[in-house]
Amino acid sequence: MKIYSHEKQQLHHPKSYFSRGKMRQPQETPERLTELLKAPQIMGLEVTTAKEIGIEPILAVHDFDYVEFLKHGYEEWMASGEEMGEEVQTTVYMPNNNSGLGILAKAAKYQADGSAPIGKHSWTSIYWSAQTALNAADSLLNDQTHQSNIQICLTRPAGHHARKNAAGGFCYLNNAAIIAEHLRQKFQKIAILDTDMHHGQGIQEIFYDRKDVLYTSVHGNPVNFYPVVAGHEHERGYGEGSGYNINFPMPHGTDETGFFNYVDKSIEIVKLFNPDVIVHVLGFDVYKDDPQAKCHVSTQGFKTLATKVKALNKPVIILVEGGYCIEKLNENLQAFLSGLISKD
Repeated sequence: MKIYSHEKQQLHHPKSYFSRGKMRQPQETPERLTELLKAPQIMGLEVTTAKEIGIEPILAVHDFDYVEFLKHGYEEWMASGEEMGEEVQTTVYMPNNNSGLGILAKAAKYQADGSAPIGKHSWTSIYWSAQTALNAADSLLNDQTHQSNIQICLTRPAGHHARKNAAGGFCYLNNAAIIAEHLRQKFQKIAILDTDMHHGQGIQEIFYDRKDVLYTSVHGNPVNFYPVVAGHEHERGYGEGSGYNINFPMPHGTDETGFFNYVDKSIEIVKLFNPDVIVHVLGFDVYKDDPQAKCHVSTQGFKTLATKVKALNKPVIILVEGGYCIEKLNENLQAFLSGLISKD
């Protein structure tokens, strides 16, 4: 088992979070990674500092102009000559029929909602989050010894809401999609198993017409719950991708047994697909006391989840994404890691 992270992921420190008609306290903070890193340290597990893989795998998934906005938007925002605050943040959402002339137009085009502001150091963290995930993919691509079968990436900001050309839901670059595409250099079939509290509409959108990448997601019912416009059962893919996008929206208030009933159904689909590699999008926001939770998974439940993923007996890259009950992230990750280590 290998664990990856990078200290520069902590530089992104959002100051604003506009959601459901009001400004809220940001939840995707640097302290999340601080707490996550405590788990392997306590358990005596090594964390490898990610090395730079480069921009090319990112551009294989995301539009060039969008990546340029993420990279240079803050500089253009500050150079505008207007008093617009210390983060790139928009209240105008116009992705179409928008020529992107001026930073306000670019923000309107490339920010899908009010939860993904861009500050002075945001791009650095966004970039190193993707590089951290890519280290795990590269390890599998170059592994001749089968010693990389389980890999964990402690990443922030997260990625599964990021679309091909839009940020949202605390996400900027879609790490799961980036590494799935990168892995296709060697592996024929990739399965993305998403158990975050929220549906990863960015992953769905990117692979919706493809059959080489299966996406299956267990998440809270998206009616009046983020991402609100995607994640329903009837969304099953398009063209060649028809049947390769499977959603399991849980009723709000689902208990732990119900959660695992949906997870087991999702896992059966992964088994049927028989992928070469599994990418597991792990969200600790399904934890019962998480401010985003609409279900009730216990700390012990994360150990159970890990054993189910491990039992698939496939190379797996685990992307640690959501989870905003900061005081429990360390404990919950320890439980998950113990399930991966367990010989039971």
